[in-house]
Amino acid sequence: MHVVSLSKLAILGLAGLVIAHPGAHEPSAMSHAAKRSFLNNAKRSLSKCSSHLERRGINDRIQARRAAAFEMYRKRSIDARDYNNSVNTSHHSTLDVAPQTSEEELFSKNPVCILSPEGEIGPFWVKGELVRSDVRDGEPGVPIIMDGQFIDIETCEPIKDLYWDVWNCNSTGVYSGVQSSMNGNGNDDSNLDKTFLRGVQKTDADGVAQFKSMFPGHYDGRATHVHVVAHVGATQLENSTITGGYAAHIGQLFFDQDLIYQVEATYPYNTSTVSITTNANDHVVQDETEDSASDPFFEYALLGDTVEDGIFAWITMGVNVSASYDTSYAAVLTSSGGVSNSDSNPGETVNF
Repeated sequence: MHVVSLSKLAILGLAGLVIAHPGAHEPSAMSHAAKRSFLNNAKRSLSKCSSHLERRGINDRIQARRAAAFEMYRKRSIDARDYNNSVNTSHHSTLDVAPQTSEEELFSKNPVCILSPEGEIGPFWVKGELVRSDVRDGEPGVPIIMDGQFIDIETCEPIKDLYWDVWNCNSTGVYSGVQSSMNGNGNDDSNLDKTFLRGVQKTDADGVAQFKSMFPGHYDGRATHVHVVAHVGATQLENSTITGGYAAHIGQLFFDQDLIYQVEATYPYNTSTVSITTNANDHVVQDETEDSASDPFFEYALLGDTVEDGIFAWITMGVNVSASYDTSYAAVLTSSGGVSNSDSNPGETVNF
């Protein structure tokens, strides 16, 4: 078994010019100069975060919690381009893991990244998804635990009570909750009522939230990815949905290409006849890794001898909570099921 090292300081530039699916319109995204300015300011803001987090004991708690979670799930066996090195860099190290392996070896300090300005939310976000940690809904495929920590880049403090909203397609490239000719069988209106691989989780005092999900498949024209929205100031209702607040970040996260190939060789991923778009040839990855320090990839460890046993993936993200973005949704999940949004614009850009 192997686990990745988090020894480097990752500067994560997410979603500069995002087109989430074939058929989406080109957004009039932020200029490259404005994006670089944001990243430079964020880097300066984060330069003091390392020692701050260390003094507060936050890093130690995160390391211990992630190490414990990794060991728990491991025991359970849960049901490029040259312009940027991150596309060709492995996020899975050769560190041998045993029950007595120390937390210091498993999870290093300073795992802080930056989330940069982005262009659009994409055509398949569903409003009103449930606050829940297990989003599998019986979907087949490779199990994955996604562990995320959010840090305020202006204060270096963990962002408590942020709602982490995630969604990705299933093993054969279909999203739940929407009805579209770009998504599986466009005549299947029953898909509007499905919620697989979608959910929302609130961060704890250390800015951490976690999902139990299934590794995403792929579809035409896009590399394997997970969508993310960070909601700040929202409130959870009695029906386990959120209301109010604003989106402080919209973006996408990715996986190593060799890991994707391993997963895609298993059933039912290998039943797809659609060609795989690699990270090196994905336009969103290209935009997000435009900055030489950008690294929008999950770190990960295998929970067993093969990917079928499951994957533990994690990332720590620095968010500018002063930013606010408009969101366009393809459908809304109601108590009576999903309802399409006729006013949805797949190519709608966000404001910064």
